[in-house]
Amino acid sequence: MYRIKSIFATPKAATEGEYEPLHGDFTDESGTLEGSVYDDETPFSWVEYFIFALIGVAMLWAWNMFLAAAPYFQARFVDNEWILLNSQSAIISVSTFTNLTTMIILTNIQSSANYPFRINVSLFLNVVVFGLLAISTTFFLGVSSPVYLVFLLTMVCLSALATGLMQNGAFAFAASFGRAEYTQAIMAGQGVAGILPPLAQMLSFLAVTPSTTPNASEDGDGSPGTAAFMYFLTAVAVSGATLFAFVPLVRRHNRLIEHRMSEQMTASVTSIEEAERAARNFVSMPTLFRKLRWVAIAVFLCFTVAMFFPVFTARILSVHDPATSGNRLFAPGAFIPLAFFFWSLGDLLGRVSTMFPWLSLRHRPIALFGVGVARLVFLPLYLLCNIRGRGAVVDSDLFYLLLIQFPFGLTTGWLGSSAMMAAGEWVADGEREAAGGFMGTCLVGGLTAGSLLSFTAAGI
Repeated sequence: MYRIKSIFATPKAATEGEYEPLHGDFTDESGTLEGSVYDDETPFSWVEYFIFALIGVAMLWAWNMFLAAAPYFQARFVDNEWILLNSQSAIISVSTFTNLTTMIILTNIQSSANYPFRINVSLFLNVVVFGLLAISTTFFLGVSSPVYLVFLLTMVCLSALATGLMQNGAFAFAASFGRAEYTQAIMAGQGVAGILPPLAQMLSFLAVTPSTTPNASEDGDGSPGTAAFMYFLTAVAVSGATLFAFVPLVRRHNRLIEHRMSEQMTASVTSIEEAERAARNFVSMPTLFRKLRWVAIAVFLCFTVAMFFPVFTARILSVHDPATSGNRLFAPGAFIPLAFFFWSLGDLLGRVSTMFPWLSLRHRPIALFGVGVARLVFLPLYLLCNIRGRGAVVDSDLFYLLLIQFPFGLTTGWLGSSAMMAAGEWVADGEREAAGGFMGTCLVGGLTAGSLLSFTAAGI
């Protein structure tokens, strides 16, 4: 009971240092110097920033490709009505459960963790998974729907495992540099991965005239099979490029550790891996939550609430009739991706804005928690729009796109990045990697909780 109370207790006085930003070296109970391998003197590099951004792109690109390939999966399951109706829910459930389980397990493996290895394994797994998916669009087309569903869910499970490895490894690895900007770079890269698919989907819809729009069951140029092949091949290319770009970043990291070893570590430590492990402190998840409770809850709430937006966005139509106006931008095939684009654009700008310290509240964790709660106001605003074409209370597409979608995405990106960047400010140097992995778990936990709660809005 004491432990439970201590988790939610009001922060103690600043002299104890628990909820004051921690910098520099610190000592344990015996007075031994800990955490000195990591410091705040790592110089900022734009090259490193963009590599971390590319890692962020690769982290979410795989999931976005599964969403973009939904028409292809529907074409493969057209002969089985039950699988056709439930395949998307099965993909989401398998993905979120595998991802969250992986994150929880990895977060509890800290002392012996090799974060660059986790990132490399993740990228290699994605290359293999999406290579096999690309091959499946050309070969083995005659397999039954149940067999293909088993294959697809196996690929989803492996991809979710890769995403969990990437999320845990990337946030922890970025935290080890002691630069909050690199964590922000990962978040910005995720925003880029979210903005490109809806833009491509909208432009491809507008580029094809109604008379030449292929049927979902066709095979040939422009068919779902051809589009899916390109989606999957793109995912292979993104993961492969990130795999090569990551090599110089690891070398840079090793040089930094070698430099710190020469200045701070004892002669008994003879390797980079030993130096990193010597500087790490195993920190349990309850302890991390006690230190990071406000920012942890903030990021959890941020992505729990955010997961409602796809449900509403897929159901809200333009208040203008495309047949009457003659503008195909108002057709669902273009307007729904346009709405996703506005949300994703806001999300990306929100993530990028945290590069400017005066726009971030990462030194005010309780304020971040307050913003996370306040964002619940966006959900009832969706009810004012044209859901399923039943008519809108506010008869304006601009109201929906500019006053709901864009600011909802903007606050999601800003709050998520601010909370993730704040984690390194509130723990000791030797705990930064553990804190980065823990915050990644909170992020995935929010996504999982949001995906389950969003079913409550499925019937609107």
